[in-house]
Amino acid sequence: RRLCSVLVYLLWIDLVCIARANLVFQVRHKYGEGNRAVLGDLRAHDSHRHGRMLGTASIELDLGGDGSPTSAALYYTKITIGTPPSDYHVQVDTGSDILWVNCKNCQKCPTESDLHITMNRYDLTASSTGKKITCDQAFCETVFSGPNPNCKVGMDCEYAITYGDGSKTEGYFVRDNFIFDQVSANLRTSPMNGSIAFGCSAKQSGELGSSSQAVDGIVGFGQANTSMISQLAAAGKVKKVFSHCLDRDRGGGIFAIGEVAHPIVNRTALIQNQAHYNVYLDAIDVGGQLLDLPTGFFGLGATNRRTIIDSGTTLAYLPSNIYQQLINAMMVKQTDLKIHVVEGQFQCFWFNGNVDDGFPVVNFHFDGSLSLPVYPHNYLFQVRDAEYCIGWQNSQMQTSDGEELTLLGDLALSDKLVLYDLENQTIGWAPYNCSSSIKVGDEGYDVIAHDISSSSSSGDFASLFFLFLAA
Repeated sequence: RRLCSVLVYLLWIDLVCIARANLVFQVRHKYGEGNRAVLGDLRAHDSHRHGRMLGTASIELDLGGDGSPTSAALYYTKITIGTPPSDYHVQVDTGSDILWVNCKNCQKCPTESDLHITMNRYDLTASSTGKKITCDQAFCETVFSGPNPNCKVGMDCEYAITYGDGSKTEGYFVRDNFIFDQVSANLRTSPMNGSIAFGCSAKQSGELGSSSQAVDGIVGFGQANTSMISQLAAAGKVKKVFSHCLDRDRGGGIFAIGEVAHPIVNRTALIQNQAHYNVYLDAIDVGGQLLDLPTGFFGLGATNRRTIIDSGTTLAYLPSNIYQQLINAMMVKQTDLKIHVVEGQFQCFWFNGNVDDGFPVVNFHFDGSLSLPVYPHNYLFQVRDAEYCIGWQNSQMQTSDGEELTLLGDLALSDKLVLYDLENQTIGWAPYNCSSSIKVGDEGYDVIAHDISSSSSSGDFASLFFLFLAA
């Protein structure tokens, strides 16, 4: 996951020539406002995802190695592939490194979705620009971290991945032309082409075929050279920087690739050589009261301080001892409230009044004096009038090296502009009004959040404006 191999391919002369290229596409949120019917789906979504993030996935690969996509993210966008062009809806995932779509004649791939989208399958034979990737080509060796000793010239670059929740995808890699919307000025676009290698899913099982979450595939925004952003950066199309601003009230926001001129974002270093976006956690305070982070949590080494930042997860997960301390400190001024359990997993209570007045702000402190404030209206879900459920969750899960998982999802990231700078290996954020606009690139273009889906209503599937910027 090092960037050096990507940078070798960057041709700076070419970058200067296309430095004003900007691309956009549209992103929708999969879930609407939080309520009792939705909460169980969100926790189930997180559980499926975490089963794939903790190193429990058994991977069956003809070529060996690891380059697997992770679970479905909460956002999806429409991409255009092939000649003639065809549209596909794919989930956007910051924890995944590969773009893949369902293919023609795929066995047990979904044919319908509850997301009000038309399902589509990629047909290699119908695209004049589409080609299979063979096992001896460089992309295949990159995916699986080395050559396949059994590879023969002309053999497909195949994959078969079994995830921790039992779902599975099998297929082969192809390369084809993508059409992006290039931003030429504020709210003005023109088409731009790019060649991308991606997976062609020929067979699926388990949650991947669920009609409630079904889309045509996944687009990963991870750090590996196989991700779409890495491929575009290697071709000199974009800079390897992206950001998102998730609007809690409208359910949408902004998702951008490229430098952000405004707002200014403070940053901390990413932990190197990690599959996901990890940072060092220094402290947690609840309403100014510091939690006692035990030696078993921090330990003597750096590994026990790791915290995953993941927009593909809905809630927030803490080690058992940290979780209970946080809940106790959160409820210290509400001793009369009675906790009841909803759906056997959510701690909930009845409360009349403004939650921001009745409960404390939770602050996470990271290396580099960077803090992440999480407000009561973000970590408490109102499931019906005066009934609230707590979004903090006891992880009760261990990473592959025996640590309990610390993971901050959309619950903590909402109403903040989060910037991932893979060029400099930093991540940062700033509290922000995600229904407004940000300025991007040297030109200072305004990017605004708005509803671009004719099938969505203002209260449900609000849309994200998704912008690609050149280096």
